Amino acid sequence: MSAKFGFSRLAVVCGGTGGHFFPGLSVARTFKESGGEAKLFLSGRHAEAQAAIAKKHGLDAVLIPSSQKPRNPLKAWPFLRDLALGTWRARKAIRDFRPEAMLAMGSFASVPSAFAALSMKVPIFLHEGNARLGKANIFLSRFARHLGMAFPPVNSKSCRCPWSYTGMPVRPELMEKELGKADACVVLSQTQGISFSPQKPLLLIFGGSQGAETFNKNIPAGLKMLASPELQVIHLSGAGHASAVRELYKEAPFNVLVLEKFDEMGLLYSAADLVFCRAGGSTLAELALFGRPAILVPYPYAADGHQDDNAAFHASSESAELLANRECSAEQVSSLIGSWLAEPEIWREKGAKARRLAKPHAALEMLSIIECHTRPGL
Repeated sequence: MSAKFGFSRLAVVCGGTGGHFFPGLSVARTFKESGGEAKLFLSGRHAEAQAAIAKKHGLDAVLIPSSQKPRNPLKAWPFLRDLALGTWRARKAIRDFRPEAMLAMGSFASVPSAFAALSMKVPIFLHEGNARLGKANIFLSRFARHLGMAFPPVNSKSCRCPWSYTGMPVRPELMEKELGKADACVVLSQTQGISFSPQKPLLLIFGGSQGAETFNKNIPAGLKMLASPELQVIHLSGAGHASAVRELYKEAPFNVLVLEKFDEMGLLYSAADLVFCRAGGSTLAELALFGRPAILVPYPYAADGHQDDNAAFHASSESAELLANRECSAEQVSSLIGSWLAEPEIWREKGAKARRLAKPHAALEMLSIIECHTRPGL
């Protein structure tokens, strides 16, 4: 039995995108560190890579077949086939592991494992990483004991089980990585070969692991229009785009570091004064944790427009400025960054308001909810 929680074994279903996987991994790691045993149930095209990441943290994973529910009923056969096969494989994994509860992090990749758990009388719990409940969680909520929300939900009436605003579980190492800006700039200067000054404003830009074409083209153009020598920029371009983005910054009158990706995001958040990014649930949780103001450009093709809802929550809390993707022009970038440079105190206050939204113990809260519903006699 976990030294901290009243149950011993937890199955965490977190296949699909990184937005499902990393929060689920965080819960599993937190449970393992408390003395419990967790196993990940993974699905989707990234499942093998995700299993390798889990292994680095001492966690086992089982791969469960699944496929996206088709809009066209005539194309339902692959979905139904994988649903049956995935449920069968998940039942076998549950039989071997004998979890006392299952936590599903959303997406239709979680449905086969949830069905398997229900058929074997294992209680299921849900977590939704966006402000808008997704279709899979809406469907599964009728069978679940409880659902944790990363944001106050905009469509709470769709939920068929009790829910709580728990926040988004974040990677444990991020909570250990916040440095002062001066220390973060020293580390970056020593490791990246570019001198960063803690006295100058630093802008961090990223659009996700694959990058964002709008960011990679229009932000460099807008910053060069501004032409402020006081500015410092770190731009994560996404895989395969670094060379082209570096070329766009050529002859800029400010220090700029362009990388495809950077694993130590805590270091970048610590150094940054402003972040220009998308509005995924994990990203917003990290901004709140580090108390960083942001210019949020929701990904326009996110399912059900959920990034718009996420961004709207932060904008309404006055911790961020909201910019539609279609309006993210070089001119608009230049105007927004110019206002930040001209009125830094206003943006620092936005950062303070962002920190008030932080829920650093979201993983523990989710585990406590599971414990409450799995006590003997309940």
